[in-house]
Amino acid sequence: MFSGIVDHCGQVKSIRKQGAGHALEIKTEFEEFSRGESIAVNGVCLTLVSSDGPSFLCEVSSETAELTTTTQLKVGDRVNLERSLRMGDRNGGHYVLGHVDGMASVRAVEPEGEYLKLVFDNVSPAHQNYLFLKGSIALNGVSLTVNSVEKGSFSVLLVPHTLERTNLGEITVASRVNVEYDWMTKAIATQVQQTLALWKDQGKTNDF
Repeated sequence: MFSGIVDHCGQVKSIRKQGAGHALEIKTEFEEFSRGESIAVNGVCLTLVSSDGPSFLCEVSSETAELTTTTQLKVGDRVNLERSLRMGDRNGGHYVLGHVDGMASVRAVEPEGEYLKLVFDNVSPAHQNYLFLKGSIALNGVSLTVNSVEKGSFSVLLVPHTLERTNLGEITVASRVNVEYDWMTKAIATQVQQTLALWKDQGKTNDF
């Protein structure tokens, strides 16, 4: 479990093919790693398999690679890093699982004074119900508030602190980011859909 409050940006040190997936070596400011611990890399929950000084190695499965931007990474790229929450930690963002739902493409990058507005499209119809004004969303692991919603698209507004601490300020038009929708919203939507489907099967929908 994470909070979507990025600690710092690490840097991809090496990428190598490994079975059906690949392995990422990432330079970081973190210290004293525990083998097997979870680290969010651009919002993707990955397992640390080894560490060497100021860097750690994590493995990316073929399924994770398909759903996320990990295959687009290059040596030297900056990635948002967050360690998993400990019991009693403050959560200044929202609960983020690190289980990315998919990717969204940047349609527009619009400076608004010291702020930056990012507009995204290619939202899957299956995910549209997870978006609502002022709802929570994680983009590349950063906890953000949905600024506007349209069919197939949404926008967020980045404050100077977010631009300084994360890699979202480096985004350009057509860039793709990892998206994780709020897990509580997904849970509620799933329960409602399942209940409505059950009522329909039982012929109860005319009661409402």
